[in-house]
Amino acid sequence: MKKNIDKTNVMRLLEQKKIAYIPHFYDTVEAVSGTVVAEMIGVDPSRVFKTLVTVGASKQNYVFVVPVGRELDLKKGAKAVGEKSIQMIKSKELLPLTGYVHGGCSPIGMKKFFVTTIDSSAEHFDTIIFSAGKIGYQVEISLENLSKIIRFSLKEISE
Repeated sequence: MKKNIDKTNVMRLLEQKKIAYIPHFYDTVEAVSGTVVAEMIGVDPSRVFKTLVTVGASKQNYVFVVPVGRELDLKKGAKAVGEKSIQMIKSKELLPLTGYVHGGCSPIGMKKFFVTTIDSSAEHFDTIIFSAGKIGYQVEISLENLSKIIRFSLKEISE
């Protein structure tokens, strides 16, 4: 566990809105896989989600939140947001678009709000865990509380 923890913007936003969350921390300075993150914080990987940013055929951006052990099904994702097709954005586009680096991207607090879809498997858990906006920082939150800070839909989007 990290000592002298700084709060991330995600944590500050949640606290400003008085939304309950549980912080989790792990020691690393570089992006690691989500399954490694789950292991490092000692939780079931099916409760840990990654935030993926895509671009549709219309040039609109979309955010998808999927379990770390699964992949975004691009066809299901496109259907979920009403696009003909979607593709992952290039890694170098992530920071200027969202304000987040690869491995630290959160659906909360992006520079701009994008249509967000969370994999329906999240409904099976009281809380889910995802990046708090910085590598080494995660937040655990219920979908009910998450809906108080961002709009999202739940769809089957992973494979």
